[in-house]
Amino acid sequence: MTDYTAALAGRRVLITGAARGIGAALARRLHARGARVALAGLEPGPLAEVARDCGDAPWRECDVRDLAQVEAAVAHAVEALGGLDVVVANAGTAGQMPIVGGDPAVLEDTLRVNVLGVFHTLRAAGPHISHPRGYALVVSSLAAAVKLPLLGAYSASKAAAEALGDTLALELRPSGAKAGVAYFAELDTDMTTRGFATRATERLAGKGSLAGRLTRVAPLEAGIGALERGIALRSRRVVAPRWVRAVLPVRMLAQPVVASALSRRRLADALEIARTEAIELTTPQPPTAHASESAGEAAG
Repeated sequence: MTDYTAALAGRRVLITGAARGIGAALARRLHARGARVALAGLEPGPLAEVARDCGDAPWRECDVRDLAQVEAAVAHAVEALGGLDVVVANAGTAGQMPIVGGDPAVLEDTLRVNVLGVFHTLRAAGPHISHPRGYALVVSSLAAAVKLPLLGAYSASKAAAEALGDTLALELRPSGAKAGVAYFAELDTDMTTRGFATRATERLAGKGSLAGRLTRVAPLEAGIGALERGIALRSRRVVAPRWVRAVLPVRMLAQPVVASALSRRRLADALEIARTEAIELTTPQPPTAHASESAGEAAG
């Protein structure tokens, strides 16, 4: 296993979605490699705990859907660290949603976090990482390339996040900074556990099914190791598990294979269940001003 301590030591890194899962594990790994991390996320308690594990790293509660909060979190990180070398746009959420009969709120909330949240993060941190050692990493997903039923909202959001990361890579070139996109299959996090804990998913991803094989959970370490390497090398593509790298160039061929291999009966049953099954986003979101105004208008 390659030691990236020399490449990471002293690097000033802001990570969003750092309270749990990938963000928390990445912060601890980078700190162990000598990087100086700053954290942003929704949950103050878990964030403070991760910060303590990272040498009392600076942290700030932040809802990435709100540009002002993201700008404040970036400014706090820049002041505390004396600048910024890396930003990891990791904050995200997911929820099952059939296109026909699905809850529009799932799509709306997913887009606000996974697309607007990424845009806000890259926009706010961009000026600070626009230097020859700078790097931005967008955490997307294999779902951006290969789509599965019930994941329309998530796949759409991660494809958009991928597009933002790819575009930023071009726009950063004059400064010498780089940008990359991370593609993960399912990693062992509490977000994944909550996302799969639905009756519709259990029906679709039954034993022996293609959906079951594609959603097989890989160890979190696979993703964190890939992120460590990607940040150290300022990579354009970060993948985990390794087989994901082979899928990306042939995504247009992989999609019809997925479609033809899905059991129509399982799919029909899963869609029927999903249309009536109550679900929560894998990362519950606090009410926004927009949501409060809409609720007030509805009540009026």
